[in-house]
Parts: sequence; C-alpha cells; structure tokens
Amino acid sequence: MIRMFVRHAVTNFDEWKQGYDAFDDERKGLGVVGDAVFQGANDPNDVTVWHDFESIESAKAFSESARLREVMSKAGVASQPEIWFTNQS
Repeated sequence: MIRMFVRHAVTNFDEWKQGYDAFDDERKGLGVVGDAVFQGANDPNDVTVWHDFESIESAKAFSESARLREVMSKAGVASQPEIWFTNQS
C-alpha cells in the first residue's frame, strides 16, 4: 500500500472542501482507495490530505494528472503543493 501525502494552503477551506468532495468519484476512478483531510490546528486554510493507492505507479500518475491540477485550481489551492509518498509498514 502506498500513501501519498499532500500539503497546501487554500483560500477558503469550506469552498475547497466542496470541490474536494465533488471530486470523490473521479478520485476513486484514478486509483485512490482511501483518503482523509486535515486542517492545521492554528490555520484552517493549511490543509493536509492523504490518499492510499495499490501501487507507486498509480499514486504518481494521480499526482501528475492534469485533471487533478484543474480541480485543485478551481477549488482554491493557493500554494504549490508539497507531495511525498510512503510505504505502509
């Protein structure tokens, strides 16, 4: 199992979350098998999410997807995402 973490700032968490939720079916179609959303304790617009994948290849394909970039932009992502991949032990 591969877990991809993403951290970025958003302009408005509630608006971003609506966009994130609306992308749920597409996200699953792109290989996501689990996910969670977190807000910074001191800044609700500091967002970290994780997504689980069956393989590193599907995780990287998702992270490089033009559709993902489009959805993130429309949802109000306000900073360059910080992305890293881990293996679940």
